[in-house]
Amino acid sequence: MNPSAPDWIKKFLSTYKEDVMALQSTSKDAFYSILKASGFLYGNSNALLLPHDIELKLTHEEYTKVNLFHALLFTGINQNPTAAPSEIITAIVQYYKALDKGKTGLLQAITFSSSETSNLEHILSKRLQESNSIYKTNAVSLLTHALLFIDVLAFEYWLSGADNTKEFVKQLEQQTIVCCFTSLKSKQTKNQYDTLLIELFEASSQYMASNGTFKTRRNKEHFASYPKSGRKYIFELSCLAVWEDRALDAQEHSFLKELNNILGFNENMLQKTIDDIKEFSKLSEGKVTLFEYATPIKQFYTQSTSTVKRLIDRNKDRLQKELQESGELLKLLGVSTQRELSKDEKKKVREQLLDICKTIPSLTIFLLPGGAFLLPLLVKFIPKLLPSAFDENRLK
Repeated sequence: MNPSAPDWIKKFLSTYKEDVMALQSTSKDAFYSILKASGFLYGNSNALLLPHDIELKLTHEEYTKVNLFHALLFTGINQNPTAAPSEIITAIVQYYKALDKGKTGLLQAITFSSSETSNLEHILSKRLQESNSIYKTNAVSLLTHALLFIDVLAFEYWLSGADNTKEFVKQLEQQTIVCCFTSLKSKQTKNQYDTLLIELFEASSQYMASNGTFKTRRNKEHFASYPKSGRKYIFELSCLAVWEDRALDAQEHSFLKELNNILGFNENMLQKTIDDIKEFSKLSEGKVTLFEYATPIKQFYTQSTSTVKRLIDRNKDRLQKELQESGELLKLLGVSTQRELSKDEKKKVREQLLDICKTIPSLTIFLLPGGAFLLPLLVKFIPKLLPSAFDENRLK
């Protein structure tokens, strides 16, 4: 299964048919724990929700996409155990359409087809490309994919027949974000990065009251309207917000203890949440964070690099064969490791690389408008495909 190729949902349903059926007997608490263990709740998916034998190494974004679908599917089946997966898929598409109604953004660039499965694949891809909120704001763009779980909570709310799902999303998202940033602000010692994040957040006036404080509710009655999983989710993200320094100071502990009480949990919840984050952090080699800030240029380069590396890895055998059959190109690439190529030589490399890309369907991305800007990245990773002798004279 390749989550970046068409019909991956059909392949998922076919390959994991028994696992999908087993969702009917899975409790909400058990499924929530599985979501957390995969990293989906933290916005850092590093595994699928079920055992698998997928040969391709998936990216974090692909893991996130599949897990989002799986979570929505579970929610639909949990609400209606007799419904077929195709019925749940239709409901998910209708849900996203209802959520996006009357607003430009998420679904405007999608041309819908007669296949609901295809429509959902496009929606999920678009959803991950968007800022991690249906209500796009500067503050939200600082978070990782952690807010995607709100899609799942809102889908459950929508399935219940409620007619104000957009307001539910808005309020839940706002309270989640405010709690996370208030948690961050509670740190006794803030580094430069923490201060920058707080300043950017405070610049988002929609989250600030007239007296300059965060718009947050400090009473149990308000949060009591949220499902238990929603309250747990808010608390766990608030803990994750201050986890970067791997310790809780007195002010952080005091704030989280108060929040834990407001959300209606017992005193053991705080320690259990921190222990779960510690465990996941170990499995993720410490690379788990809630906030993410980068300039647009850095974001573009990071995303492009990830895309090109994935394309090369998944087409390496075919690409290696094509390169070795192109003698002049191979020679020029070898020369480029020792000196700057001339203008004519660079033109030949570009033309011959594009010719190779034409022969490999997955690499036709380089033929699209703007694709030429990614060619230097392709050249950068090519030496790893070739015999070691090619790389012997490469300058450090």
